Amino acid sequence: MSLPAQQLQFDDALLDDYSATVADAVDRIGPAVCRIERIGGAGGQGSGFVLTPDGLVVTNFHVVGDARTVRVTMPDGVSREGRVLGRDPDTDIALVRADGSFADIAPLGDSKRLRRGQIAIAIGNPLGFEWTVTSGVVSALGRSMRASTG
Repeated sequence: MSLPAQQLQFDDALLDDYSATVADAVDRIGPAVCRIERIGGAGGQGSGFVLTPDGLVVTNFHVVGDARTVRVTMPDGVSREGRVLGRDPDTDIALVRADGSFADIAPLGDSKRLRRGQIAIAIGNPLGFEWTVTSGVVSALGRSMRASTG
């Protein structure tokens, strides 16, 4: 079965628009995504994002573990020391205060406006790979997730 040329052009335009939307989001938010590495002790690493210009960084508990200090590396290669301010193993969330000021931040959105099927984009440093991007869709809403500790 073959599709009419007009349908193929329409499909190509949709894919081009989707691709441009993902790339634009990466350009906008990517500079605020950082690599987090533990300083001293068992070496853990992962991703985080800068939430405020004064260096508040959101990451995961499994990334920082019981570390008191971490190294925060931005996509431009600049590294800064950060202090772990708080951690919650049950929800796998941690907050870090990185030294210095930050021009690029990733503000939080309004979760009440989310809908199943919306595009979701993940930018990070999984398993030590640098600055990866993947996309998908919001598959469900209103679910509570607990880490293995809770």
